[in-house]
Amino acid sequence: MRRLAHFTALLLVPLLLAGCELFGGESTEVQTARKEAEGKAVGGACRHAGRAIEDCFALNKRADKAAIFAGWREMNDYMRDNKVETVPPEGMAPAESAAKAEPAPSEVGAAKPAAKPKKSES
Repeated sequence: MRRLAHFTALLLVPLLLAGCELFGGESTEVQTARKEAEGKAVGGACRHAGRAIEDCFALNKRADKAAIFAGWREMNDYMRDNKVETVPPEGMAPAESAAKAEPAPSEVGAAKPAAKPKKSES
């Protein structure tokens, strides 16, 4: 009788914990809501910084484009209604810093030092 009670308890515990999210992580609804909220935040930040929506998409390839656009549009409406000015970003984007690190074609020839004369062997 005692073994039957233990066996029954062992069978019921996994069934009771099947609906518990402590061990299973986030549900798909929670993950989707979090990703949408993150995308909206990114879009709103891009608009507040004065970035075009295309630049925002390019800088945030992993975020959902629909959520980015929704956040960008909401921030655009808010800024227009409340006459809020854009705040230009202080740091440079990774794409911009890589482009500025490479010299322009006109600077390549000018940046080379003058050739030193070779020493003749005596």
